[in-house]
Order: sequence, then structure tokens, then C-alpha cells
Amino acid sequence: MHEIAITLVTLGGLMMLGLVTDLLGRCTPLPRVTLLLLFGFVIGPSGMALLPDITPQLFHLLSTIALVMIGFLIGGTLTRASLKHYGRRVLTVSATMVIVTAAIVALGLTLLGVPIEVTLLLAGIASATAPAATADVVHEAGAKGPFSQTLIGIVAMDDAWGLMAFTLMLAAVQFMGGDGGSGSVVLGSLWEIGGALLLGTALGVPMAYLSGRISAGEPLQVEALGMVFLCGGLALWLEVSFILAAMVMGAVVTNLARHHKRPFHAIEGIEWPFLVLFFVLAGAFLDIDALGLAGSVLLGYVVLRALGRLLGAWLGGALCRDDPAQRWWMGLAMLPQAGVALGMALVAMQRLPTLGEIILPVVVGATVIFEVIGPVLTRLALRRVGETPKITGSMGS
Repeated sequence: MHEIAITLVTLGGLMMLGLVTDLLGRCTPLPRVTLLLLFGFVIGPSGMALLPDITPQLFHLLSTIALVMIGFLIGGTLTRASLKHYGRRVLTVSATMVIVTAAIVALGLTLLGVPIEVTLLLAGIASATAPAATADVVHEAGAKGPFSQTLIGIVAMDDAWGLMAFTLMLAAVQFMGGDGGSGSVVLGSLWEIGGALLLGTALGVPMAYLSGRISAGEPLQVEALGMVFLCGGLALWLEVSFILAAMVMGAVVTNLARHHKRPFHAIEGIEWPFLVLFFVLAGAFLDIDALGLAGSVLLGYVVLRALGRLLGAWLGGALCRDDPAQRWWMGLAMLPQAGVALGMALVAMQRLPTLGEIILPVVVGATVIFEVIGPVLTRLALRRVGETPKITGSMGS
């Protein structure tokens, strides 16, 4: 009973922290995502160490719930109309950014003398983004227009492209090391992507059928939340990407349901408490010591990834003949990087322990930098392109 009491007090305190953070966000230029991460860091092990030992057990569950919700809501933006207007741009810019970022990181780190195996793995990881942070900044700022629509679409696609890039890099490194398991790595990663597409479609079709027949209010909220949880649980059980599966499910629902907006409104009404817990706990687990351990490799990785994002977005925008002024801002808006990159680093640690000991501190250190600074730059980009009718959001937004 004592442990349950501590858990409830912790969760309640963190949610109240989210309320205070939202109020502070109205008075500062910092997005609430950055504020939550900073607060989490202050009360976490690297700061004042105020969180109880039970919180690591909750983090995986809460982060999965939050990211599945984000994936579902991002999928809901992929309507036929938006795909018709922005689909080509999203695919072109996202693919270009992944290729250019991976190439620049690989080339730059090689010139810095980093071992080729480490270079290839970091190049694959560099393409991953932070869908939760980016989507929340767009939502908080109330951004609407071609730029924000394209940004959300790229976030939806970027981690899928990044997973493919990392898979190829991991297979190449294992092949270079004479590991005969590289083929199984490729097959496993193909299943992670293809299985997510199948699962999202399989759940999205019946959900789309139900959504037009369940009345709005509590029944619809139960249906939407139940399907989102079911998608996340089945994805973990089948070992496929739960973010991608949820995104596909959302895309199927938004294009097939008779009242396609209802389930998304139901999730939007309850997602913020989970996101508060996710961002605070993510900040709590940021390890400042990783900045020192990673050293010059971390500095090179951060600079090269930022350069790759900027040049990749500019080149992708040029191919789509976008406004030249917006091409640079798109790259700046895509700098946040978090959980997906850490997941890739952990996979590298599991498959290649020796290399993983070098890679993990770099990725953790980069996460500290990109998650604190990235959302600020994302909101700056949205303001500069003129798509933010309001500066900050509210708890009810």
C-alpha cells in the first residue's frame, strides 16, 4: 500500500507540474515541452533526485501510451485532401532529409577519425526525430498552413525512413564484422515496418466502421482509447513499430470513417495528462554525465546532424519548388530527437555491445541537447513562416 501511495502522489504531483508549466509557458518564449523536460531533469537523478525509485517502472508504460496516442493523432492528419496537396512534398522532403543527414553525419564523422562501424550506426540514428515533441509544439502554437501540415507529415514519415536507414547501417556493420546474422536483422526490421502497416490497417478498418455508429461522448471516448491501447499492446506483442502502427490506424480511420473527426477529438481530450508524465519522466532520465563521456564525438554528431537536417530540408524543398525562405526553417523545425533514437542506440548496444558502449553516450548526450533546444527552434520556425495565430497554448487546447 505504501508503494501505491507513493505512485499516486508522484503522478498527481507531476500532473500539477504540467498545469504550472502551461501557465509559465504563456509568460516565456519556451515551449511547454522544453519546460517539462527541464523540470523533469531538475527533479530527476541528475538534479535534485526527488523522484522515487518506482518511476522507471512507469516510464516505459507511460511513454508507450503517449507515443501511441501521438501516432494515432498524426495519422489522423493524413487525409486524402492533405495527401493530395502535401503528399508529394512530404515524401520528397522526408526522404531527402534522411539521405542527406545520414550522408553528412557519416562523411563528417569519418573525417573526424571516428571508426567506420560507429560512424555508420550514428548516421542511421541521426535520421530519427521526436514526433511527440514536434507535434505538441505545432498543437500548442495553433499553427495552421502548408508549412505546419508538411512538418506534421514529415514527422509521420521520418521515423519510418529512419528505421529503414538504421536497419541498413546495422546490417552493413554486422556484415563487415563477419556476423552471419545480418540477414536476420534485415528480415526482423522489415517485419517491424511491414507488420506495423498490416496491424494498423487491420485495426483501422473495423474502427472506421464503428466510429460512424457510436454516439459522441463517453462511448466514443471508450472506443477510441480502447483501440489505441489495443494497437499499442498488439504492436509490442508482435514486435512491430507501435508508433507506425498507430499512425496507419489513424490514417485508415480518417479516410474511411463516416464521422472521422470524432475519435481524434476523443483522444485529444485525454492525451495531455499522459504527455505531461511522458515529457517530465523523459527529462528525469536525461543523464548530464553523458555529455562528458561522449566528448568530441558528441559535438561532431550534433553539429553534423543539424547541418544534415538544414541541407536536407533545403534540397527537398528545392526539388518541390517550395518558398526558398521556408526551406531553411523546415530543417530547423525538424531538429528534436528523442525516444526513437534512444531505442536504436539500445538495439545497437544489444547486437554489438562493444560499439554500443561508444554509441549510447553520444545518443543520450545528443538527446539532452536536441530535446531542450529543438522544440524552441521548432516554435521559432513556425512563427517565422507566419503560421502561428497564437504564441502559446492552453491546457484545454
